[in-house]
This record gives sequence, C-alpha cells and structure tokens, in this order.
Amino acid sequence: MLFVTRSLQVNEPGEPVVTREMLWDGLVAKAGNALPFVKVMSHCDVIERHSDTVFDREITLHGSQFTERITLEKPHRVVFTRLAGPVLGVITNEIEGAGTDDLALRFSFALAVADAPAGSPAEKDYADTMTQDYLDAVASTLSAVRRIARGETAA
Repeated sequence: MLFVTRSLQVNEPGEPVVTREMLWDGLVAKAGNALPFVKVMSHCDVIERHSDTVFDREITLHGSQFTERITLEKPHRVVFTRLAGPVLGVITNEIEGAGTDDLALRFSFALAVADAPAGSPAEKDYADTMTQDYLDAVASTLSAVRRIARGETAA
C-alpha cells in the first residue's frame, strides 16, 4: 500500500489572490472533468450520479481504465475512491488554512497496486510517477483558478 501526501501553498507573491471558494470551484470542476487538469488522463466521463455530492466516473490514466466514486465534501475536501482498475484505494484533495495567507491544497493517496508487492521497486516506481502526476494536476488546477481570478478563461 502506498501512502503519499503533499501540501502546496495556493497564494504566491505576484499572483492574484485565490479564495477558498475559488479553489473549491476549481476542485469541483476537476472532479467533473479532469481532462483539462490531468495531462496523463485521456478519458474522463461521469457515468452515474448518486446525489448532488456523490457521482461515479470512468477514467483512463496512463492507458489503464479505472472507475472512481467522487465525494464532494464542501467546502474542504474531494475524495476519489477507486472502485475498479489495476490500482485501488483513496485519493483526497483537501483545502487547508484559515485565510488566504495560509491557504494550501493538500493531496493524499493511499493506493494498492495490483501485481506490485509492498515495498517492491515496481510499487516505488508507481508511487513516484503518481506523485509527479498529482503535483502536475495540482499545479494545473491552481493555474486555472488563478486565470479565473485574473478575469481570464480557465482553459
């Protein structure tokens, strides 16, 4: 089982100030259609809505297909639970901090890689790739939210 967590500051000098609400809206957009945010994802389709805050989606990531259940825990966390695919577990995107000065976005994952024994080089390689993919996705999410804050389009 892989356990990784990273936290990135949201507001940087010289960039428009991003509020908690703006960041939340960006996370919700990414949950519904991750393609503009996750460059290694080639397919993302919502397949079933259970409620306003829970839905299932199918994704293709690095050529592998997954089914994920998304749970929106407004105003602070989005949970992605892998229901099917070669890597199962839970991924979270969590907004931290009380104000704009300390606003941060934490991503965490606890995943089990099929066909990769715990502690093996294959599991470590997957963890390294997944960590970089999520760092890239968080950076692209923050970039899109900053573009909106500047009055530009998110794409």
